[in-house]
Amino acid sequence: MGADGTPEPERTPDERAEPGPAPEGGADHPAGRRPMPPEMPRRPGAEQQAAGPEAEHEEPEAGQKRTEPAVGDGSGATADEEPAAPAAMTGRQRLRASLWPPRLTRAQLIVALLLFILGLGLAIQVRSTSDSSALRGARQEDLVRILDELDNRSQRLTDEQRRLEGQKAELENSSDQAEEARKQTVEKEQQLGVLAGTVAAQGPGINLTIDDPHHSVEADKLLDTIQELRAAGAEAIQVNDVRVVASTSLSDLRGGVQIDGKRVTQPYRFKVIGKPEDLEPALNIPGGVVQTLEKEQAKVSVAREEKIIVDALRQAKRPDYARLSSQ
Repeated sequence: MGADGTPEPERTPDERAEPGPAPEGGADHPAGRRPMPPEMPRRPGAEQQAAGPEAEHEEPEAGQKRTEPAVGDGSGATADEEPAAPAAMTGRQRLRASLWPPRLTRAQLIVALLLFILGLGLAIQVRSTSDSSALRGARQEDLVRILDELDNRSQRLTDEQRRLEGQKAELENSSDQAEEARKQTVEKEQQLGVLAGTVAAQGPGINLTIDDPHHSVEADKLLDTIQELRAAGAEAIQVNDVRVVASTSLSDLRGGVQIDGKRVTQPYRFKVIGKPEDLEPALNIPGGVVQTLEKEQAKVSVAREEKIIVDALRQAKRPDYARLSSQ
């Protein structure tokens, strides 16, 4: 309270702490206020230096967001802008992404190559096993017969080699080489005539008859029969009235077969000259000619003969261009 008992006006904490001198200027200044200090001269750039640190930490006003530059990536995105979250993938999409595109390593390539080689070997083994399945199911006596046939073929080749070596020795040691050469030439001509079908032949062999009432035996079956007989050592073959040679061709006709341009009908009668002990087993082996023809509902009969006459002949053709050579 004042001296006259009137209450004093409330003052601010600054006014109470520092009473200060009386204001200058008389009644123009309100009571209790301090004069403004004189303005100090400012140096250039001082405002920017003073305002720099404070401006960096200046709080944004209400309704504004504070932005800060992104650190490290240089993309210009602000800290408040968060990257968009990837869309959730389903199980099928994750499986597809893991399988394609394929990511093959060196070890996987090596394993794939080894598996390919293993599969190829198994395929070859299965094929070779299926080819020999006919022999696997054969009886012991049939296997012995096949082995004897192979031995006989080997023996025939050995005998032919010895015969040719003997002829060579005779030509070298004979005093009259010209006469010996002529003799061997005649014998060779006869042998070639039998093989070419230009001369008749006789000797031991077999008679093979194929009765085909259902006309189910085609040309390929007869060709297989001829090839089997040749492999067993047949030297001369005649089917009905047609001589079979190396150049013989067979084709199918309605109700029969055509051999070298001549029609041949069933029953098909084969006259074969050769060793009967080799020819007959070759036809009767398991899975051989006889069983194949019987599956076609044909009747097959094989008979051994001591004397077979092959008298069907072929016309010898004179070569148009080939001539004898002196060398």
